[in-house]
Amino acid sequence: MSRQFAGITALASYLPEKRESNIDLVGEERAKKFGILERPIAAPNETPGDMAYRAAEKLLNKFVAVSAENIRFVLLCVETPDYIVPNTACHIASRLGIPKNCGAVDYNLGCSGYVYGLALAKGLIETGLTPNVLLLTCNKSSDYTHPKDMNLRPLFGDGATATFIEAVDAPSELLHSFVFGTDGEGFQKLYLPVGGNRHKPLDTPRVFENDANGNVRSNYELHMDGNGIFLFTMRTVPKLVEEILTKASCNREDVDYYVFHQPNGFMMQELQKKCRLTERPFYRNIEHIGNTVANSVPLGLEYVFGEANPQSLKKVMLAGFGIGLSWSGCIADFGFYGDERR
Repeated sequence: MSRQFAGITALASYLPEKRESNIDLVGEERAKKFGILERPIAAPNETPGDMAYRAAEKLLNKFVAVSAENIRFVLLCVETPDYIVPNTACHIASRLGIPKNCGAVDYNLGCSGYVYGLALAKGLIETGLTPNVLLLTCNKSSDYTHPKDMNLRPLFGDGATATFIEAVDAPSELLHSFVFGTDGEGFQKLYLPVGGNRHKPLDTPRVFENDANGNVRSNYELHMDGNGIFLFTMRTVPKLVEEILTKASCNREDVDYYVFHQPNGFMMQELQKKCRLTERPFYRNIEHIGNTVANSVPLGLEYVFGEANPQSLKKVMLAGFGIGLSWSGCIADFGFYGDERR
């Protein structure tokens, strides 16, 4: 017997046309070490909200079964919103022409944010609070990395994604086996010191620092403990994979595809080995996109959908991990993706 479950039925993305070459920035050898040759960079006047709006527009134009008039909730994952107040999701809903009887809220998360958003959408839909959710992710890290910081600048790409999640008739859950984790003690391993209420911009002078390798950054730009993030990832993600498999009562071979957040090429290669997934379908396509933070997993899904029929993917493991420190994962079934008959 079937009942209604939350499922992903449409997905689209927006990446800025401008590209920044890592070969020009740090040289070919180091760019290959990062595993990132170039990255999309937003225009100076293009905000995260602008990019999320463009991703949503693409989704509405591509999928005729989804219309702005029928959207009833907007969730926006954004670390650096267009305004401190009001929330950016409200403005995007208005720009898209979504009716006023729609909920709209921002939530602040990075690399783990997409899976958290899926869980929030599932909760809203399966408790009957809303029939559907437009989940948006957006990121503009280029505003918060110094042009002369060659440890961080070559990593991040800008962009946005839009995912439509709705109640569909299905024999079993389409989003399930969620696992979450948080280690707030490690928040300074990747953080932006100035900008919030603890260190307000008007009250905090800008101070520059140079490291031993000549990288330049200020307290107004992202700081990262690279070794700390690497160790956190290698320690956390293999356990995350095991927990999801246990919750889903399946083996590695039962999963059709693994789509993880993409921090950099080297870490993805090491993670695939550490998680014992070298023989499994595993998404890796960071060379021309870079680390797009919360966009990383949905961009991976879009890439995978270009290689395989989404409706044949019944078990896809999604995993995000990073800033916070935070991690999350789940299993997604795409049996109803793009199905206009639903």
